[in-house]
Amino acid sequence: MRVWPGRPFPLGATWDGAGVNFSLFAENAEGVSLCLFDGPDATRESATIALREVTANVWHQYLPDVTPGQLYGYRVQGPFDPTNGHRFNAHKLLLDPYAKAIGRDLTWDDSLFGYPLDAPDQDLAFDKRDSAAFAPLAAVADTSFVWGDDRPPLTPWHKTLIYEVHVKGFTKQMPEVPDKVRGTYAGMASEAAVAHLKSLGVTAVELLPIHYHIDDQFLTEKGRVNYWGYNTLGFFAPDPRYSTNPSDPFAAIREFKMMVRALHAAGIEVILDVVYNHTAEGQQQGPTLSFRGLDNAGYYRLSPESRRHYMDFTGCGNTFDMSHPQVLQLIMDSLRYWVVDMHIDGFRFDLASTLARELYEVDRLGAFFDIIHQDPILSQVKLIAEPWDVGPGGYQVGHFPVLWTEWNGKYRDNVRRFWKGDGGTVSEFASRLAGSSDLYQQNGRAPFASINFITCHDGFTLNDLVSYNEKHNEANGEENRDGASNNDSWNCGAEGPTDDPEIVALRQRQMRNFMTTLMLSQGVPMLLAGDEIGHTQKGNNNTYCQDNELTWLDWNLGEDQKKILDFTRRVSQIFREHPVFQRRKFFHGRALRGSEIKDVSFLVPSGAEMTDDDWNAGFVKCLGVRLAGDLIGDVDERGEPIVDDTALILLNAHHEPIPFTLPETKGGQVWRRVLETYDDDQEAMVAEGGFVYDLRARSMAVFFTRDLEEAQPDVSAKQVEILRREANTPNPPVPSAQRSPQREV
Repeated sequence: MRVWPGRPFPLGATWDGAGVNFSLFAENAEGVSLCLFDGPDATRESATIALREVTANVWHQYLPDVTPGQLYGYRVQGPFDPTNGHRFNAHKLLLDPYAKAIGRDLTWDDSLFGYPLDAPDQDLAFDKRDSAAFAPLAAVADTSFVWGDDRPPLTPWHKTLIYEVHVKGFTKQMPEVPDKVRGTYAGMASEAAVAHLKSLGVTAVELLPIHYHIDDQFLTEKGRVNYWGYNTLGFFAPDPRYSTNPSDPFAAIREFKMMVRALHAAGIEVILDVVYNHTAEGQQQGPTLSFRGLDNAGYYRLSPESRRHYMDFTGCGNTFDMSHPQVLQLIMDSLRYWVVDMHIDGFRFDLASTLARELYEVDRLGAFFDIIHQDPILSQVKLIAEPWDVGPGGYQVGHFPVLWTEWNGKYRDNVRRFWKGDGGTVSEFASRLAGSSDLYQQNGRAPFASINFITCHDGFTLNDLVSYNEKHNEANGEENRDGASNNDSWNCGAEGPTDDPEIVALRQRQMRNFMTTLMLSQGVPMLLAGDEIGHTQKGNNNTYCQDNELTWLDWNLGEDQKKILDFTRRVSQIFREHPVFQRRKFFHGRALRGSEIKDVSFLVPSGAEMTDDDWNAGFVKCLGVRLAGDLIGDVDERGEPIVDDTALILLNAHHEPIPFTLPETKGGQVWRRVLETYDDDQEAMVAEGGFVYDLRARSMAVFFTRDLEEAQPDVSAKQVEILRREANTPNPPVPSAQRSPQREV
């Protein structure tokens, strides 16, 4: 076989139409061998080529006789000195960190570990067993693809509605999707799947990790898998398990691109959940599969007290060393590849605080953010941080720099507590509804810096949030010890499934309350896939290892599920059609331009604005929010002022109904109710300002101002009587939710 010197750049295996350039970074290595395999069943390499060219710690060679589809791996020679951070072992076949296609998946075997598992010193001992028969193999990829007129939708942040979804679980049981493509990238791109997303008004899908990942050994021994995929080994390769032909190394690339093209054609962006904070190799007793054997001391953050051990800010055993230039380059190269070659529109960074750690402390202006911000490609895509990790000082909600949005965990927690009926929540609740200015305004960010969510893949589904007080994770095989124990959930009176009609009705109402709150809060709403159809995981709040009917969405909908789906579509339409819910600027909270009306007003049931005493009363569970449609203070793409109807949202988390006096409107206008969450009776209703509206227990109502002439055709004969306020109506009694904490339940 002919061997030419090749080039150090680009890293990885690059097919140029005439041959393949192989390039691998290994700073502390003493030798690197490229191993070629004849097929996925091969137990040994058919050829070994020593990479003798070394440029700036990059080992490289060009093979003019190699073509796409060639399976390969590496063996790296160097010191085996764990106490000083070096774990080289040429008996272990290693996956190329830049592999764009996976030619063979891992098969668990003791030979994959760099030490004998029965050694008394464990990872300090050296293992000579060859792992070639069991290690994952890369495949030289031909990434050519005809994109046609594909272009990014470029949906503005303030108009974005995110749908967090697992590629497999979404369509695995979707009846309108052909059997062959269910649970795959192709299934995600199917006509039925896209139609469902469009019916919800989704503008972006946020895919749980699709980078090549491995299933943890302890899970496979129990017959389970790492379903969520937060166990990455290949940061450039789409996982072949979601292709229609996993044995074809190119199928995953081709079908992933087809999925992106189809979603773009429907106006839907594709955001990837990416896991650059750690790898699948785990702690020092984990397997040697790639990075550990290539250059352990270069890729991983090692403990300064003992370089045998790893700094673990992730809870997964290791942490990528973001202070090393080569690690930063790998991550940036990966991100750019997914944007430029795979046409991805954005990323959600798992445990993003870990990426900000320069040495030990979290530094929001760390090198990672500096590089992102100056990059002409990555600075233009959607960037979402999960703003916490498990290390000290890792909870960083509100502290990421401009250009970044964040999963707002404070929004999730407060909204859950408010609708559960907890006291002392209303002041923060108002801030969360209004875009969390307390978190994002001080550093020049906008309301859409807040990714609002109530549920996500990690935790209860919306159905389970209102059906369980406790987690029920027994199916995971860890005696219910895994998963969060504090969920701010409420089962509405019975744990789990029940036939009690009152409890069932209350649960449905609570789901509608959560859905309406989510959609109509300032910021970017994120909907968990399946919440719109009342999907249940039977109280399991940590389904990371459940690749079965527990996590696959069931599209055989009952009547209650159809109702919540219809409701979700209706409230999503309200969000999309009304710019008053899509503000790009924070509220001022004061009258503007000589108007007597504020851009946002918070009201007590009498219709008056809340006072300091009202805000500080720990037992308040009811408020109104008036959003002035003529005081949005923004312009559209053509510079025209954005004007909308004025919105009024009434919220009652109390167990009793509360009479609520509607605020006054401009002359000739009335309030038209467009939504109520108490039941499925959505009959139109209009009323003048001053009318006392019966805001029923644990419910919401949404109104918009209308000219009386426009509103009257929507009103039935029986409702005409309530258009006018009754001048002699006595002051309504003040319910216990606004009067005394002693009456609380």
